[in-house]
Amino acid sequence: MEVFGIRKNELPMNEDIRDKEVRLIDTDGGMLGIMPSKEAQKLAYTKNLDLVKIAPNAVPPVCKIMDYGKCLFEKAKKEKEAKKNQKIVALKEIRVSAKIEEHDFDFKVKNAYKFLEDGNKVKVSIRFRGREMQHTITGKEVLAKFAEAVNEVATVGKQPKLEGRSMIMILDPKKQ
Repeated sequence: MEVFGIRKNELPMNEDIRDKEVRLIDTDGGMLGIMPSKEAQKLAYTKNLDLVKIAPNAVPPVCKIMDYGKCLFEKAKKEKEAKKNQKIVALKEIRVSAKIEEHDFDFKVKNAYKFLEDGNKVKVSIRFRGREMQHTITGKEVLAKFAEAVNEVATVGKQPKLEGRSMIMILDPKKQ
């Protein structure tokens, strides 16, 4: 979307600055003071640089003399670097039952280990069906046993809690 030739997330520059007076900052960050915007534009043109409005809401608006193309390139480079360093944590779910057998339990614990070692959070849930709702205490015991089995690589982020017909516990990976 363009308004007055300015794109939405771009800073106004050169002729797009229509204020009478601006507070001007030099290329090295030094304050040049308040001056008419036409004079500030001439000063920028003599240095073969752009006049960019960096703080449009200030009174008077703050403008800086800089190479706008280089500024955009540096900004894009920083954003790309920040995105590369970001760690995405997924929430993996493991479903168990209140009457789980020992072998199945061990298999689920092994899968939880893999997820937690990869740095993901694990949501362990038990779904109670029919009359099982009367025996939620056994479900809580199974979740406590599960947390104990993975305590080397995980901490309990959210204690077991009954939500409707499901009991849910969140395990967070331990920091290495």
